[in-house]
Amino acid sequence: MDRLQSMKVFQRVADEGSFAAAARALDLSPAAVTRLVSDLERHLGTRLLQRTTRRIALTEAGDHYLTRLRAILQELDEAESAASAHSRELRGVLHIVSTPVLASYFLAPRVATWSRRHPRLVLDITVDAAPQSRVEEFDLTFLIEEENFDANLVARPLMHGEWLLCASPAYLARAGTPKVPKDLREHHWLRLHQQRRGGGRRLRLLPADGSGEAVEVDAPVALQSQHSDVLHRAALDGAGVALLSRVLSAPQIASGELVQVLPDWVGGRYTLYGALPTRQLVPARSHAFLEFLREPFESPLPLMRGVAV
Repeated sequence: MDRLQSMKVFQRVADEGSFAAAARALDLSPAAVTRLVSDLERHLGTRLLQRTTRRIALTEAGDHYLTRLRAILQELDEAESAASAHSRELRGVLHIVSTPVLASYFLAPRVATWSRRHPRLVLDITVDAAPQSRVEEFDLTFLIEEENFDANLVARPLMHGEWLLCASPAYLARAGTPKVPKDLREHHWLRLHQQRRGGGRRLRLLPADGSGEAVEVDAPVALQSQHSDVLHRAALDGAGVALLSRVLSAPQIASGELVQVLPDWVGGRYTLYGALPTRQLVPARSHAFLEFLREPFESPLPLMRGVAV
């Protein structure tokens, strides 16, 4: 039995939640994945997974084993990275989890440049609308948080930004252009529904120059989604007024496809973070990728129509 391969396969089955998904991720047959996990269970003399026709679940022994196993495999990866660093070549797989918008517009446009520099290091990007709960499962987690973010995470800031009120010229021609925040009571609000925090039921705006008090408006909701890209597309098509990232909306504002509404106000400020599972034993490839993302990049990033996020 190749014990190391069996350990890696077991971890992937536990992370993916099924033998079939793990087989696809590892480019193995489902039969091979099942055999490797069974071999590991026989070697350990205990059952690690409870299997039913609908799902799999960790046994108590499997849960304890997986916790220790993650640390062991992390150390092995670090040892390989340290050894390969002597040849100035990064190798292996960098496991990443990211929100859909960040995966599409912040990470994907950089993959080609990264791959040219490090052709033997593979980026494995998982997309999750709420990656905060999965930080310990991945080498790097990318997420956007509002000001005053305070969580028990090892997180490094990568970029700061603002949310702008935007609408299409066609919508404003039809519904009128708001002059002051209270005018938004008569407009359709395309609302970002953040399930983790419950989302704001009222539209909250801050003075763009940082002075003065915030205001809240009871704007009628025409559309809500936890994916900001859905709202961005709807705003471009004239569905209403949305709070959009300055970075992503800037190309359409410059071209006239979108208009910044109430430019003296913003919907808040945010920071893009790269979170690590621990401060210790951080692989060289994780350090390298974070430093790579700090390099200047053509901005603003274009909205890529047709991308499923």
